[in-house]
Amino acid sequence: MIPILTEGLAQLGLPDGAAPRLAAFADAVLEKNQVMNLTAITDPGDFAALHLLDSAVLLTMADFHGKRVVDVGTGAGFPGVPLRMLEPDFDLTLLDSLGKRIAFLQEACGQLGLQRVEAVHARAEEFAARHREQYDIAVSRAVASLNVLSELALPLVKVGGQFLAMKSVDSDAEIDAARGAIGQLGGKIRQIRDYTVPCTQVTHRVVVIDKVRPTPANLPRPFARIKKHPLG
Repeated sequence: MIPILTEGLAQLGLPDGAAPRLAAFADAVLEKNQVMNLTAITDPGDFAALHLLDSAVLLTMADFHGKRVVDVGTGAGFPGVPLRMLEPDFDLTLLDSLGKRIAFLQEACGQLGLQRVEAVHARAEEFAARHREQYDIAVSRAVASLNVLSELALPLVKVGGQFLAMKSVDSDAEIDAARGAIGQLGGKIRQIRDYTVPCTQVTHRVVVIDKVRPTPANLPRPFARIKKHPLG
């Protein structure tokens, strides 16, 4: 795994000194995955590329240095944990609605000695009520549609900040359908960037959304309403 990480980080122009820690985190995820569903990708090489290096790509798309960052729907810790291992100077909140995942992340981050990381068990729309527009950057690899993700993430981002949504390359229709919602939430799509995951022939996409004005006070709505009636 470490040779793949070293090569991939070099392709991204990122320091490869974090490769052993990234591999240690991968080992922790794969070990816990035997008793808890964290990932369908269990081959170490694929894990290194499609989870760790894929997450690392975000460091080439935004400046995380000195920022407050929230990972919405972090799951097994992606993209947040790899980003934090590769960029030591930012404050990270890992947010997920499943308590077991957060308990794992708290344990893993503690064992790996990661500082300035908080793992929070909460629903994003409820968390936003207490942390509205407090973050410089929100990131997400969650599987929800972009209009839903935007309503969960953009209220957390301060004006002048960014939401980086990681998507598949066949998401054109999904992105077009979300433009109205993004505008209502105070966001504006700045760019859509496709990239090849290092050490693979897999192409993924990041939608870069700027927070250009405050999110209206009535948003986000309760999740049941978000899911049943997404903003359009």
